[in-house]
Amino acid sequence: MRIQGRVLRGAGIGLLLLLTGCAGFDSADKQPEPAALAGIDGVACVGEIKSPPPGLAVVSDDALLQEALGASGAGELCAGQVLIAQQPVTVYRVWDSARDYTRYGSWWSFQMPEGPRLQYREDNSICPSWSELDRMSACTLKVGAKLVVGPGQSAQCKQMTYAKSAVNQVYIPNDARNNVLHVADCTAGDVWP
Repeated sequence: MRIQGRVLRGAGIGLLLLLTGCAGFDSADKQPEPAALAGIDGVACVGEIKSPPPGLAVVSDDALLQEALGASGAGELCAGQVLIAQQPVTVYRVWDSARDYTRYGSWWSFQMPEGPRLQYREDNSICPSWSELDRMSACTLKVGAKLVVGPGQSAQCKQMTYAKSAVNQVYIPNDARNNVLHVADCTAGDVWP
């Protein structure tokens, strides 16, 4: 009996090594492809949801996510992920100085915006009628603030259409008219670009 147990145990180890070797071979040859993102209307998005900067954690908030998503042609986000600020994080916004209340709007970026203006509009699918894009502010997310990040949806403007964008945008549900702000310590707004 002892000899049979050793033989069976040895055969089991050999089979395990063979399977492990094959599994290692397969995983080295094939990298998993990222899942394609689809918008709320089922139309494919462009790009991916990028990893957030340090200080943000993934949370679940379906209502906030739905608030940030738009169908094809509507602007907003094509797909998104909800995050919560666990520490202060800097965000940037380009806004319209003719409409001062837009200083604290909903659409932001984790990267400092760069011009030229027309390229920025195209990269972020911003119709000219929505904003002049002539000022830029930097603010700090308040700890506990929830936001949504993801690639941009296409936007149908009066005289043009902007395609879906791989550029990740940040949706922060600010409502400056009702004094609901999830950002603080904002700069005054430099002329941009």
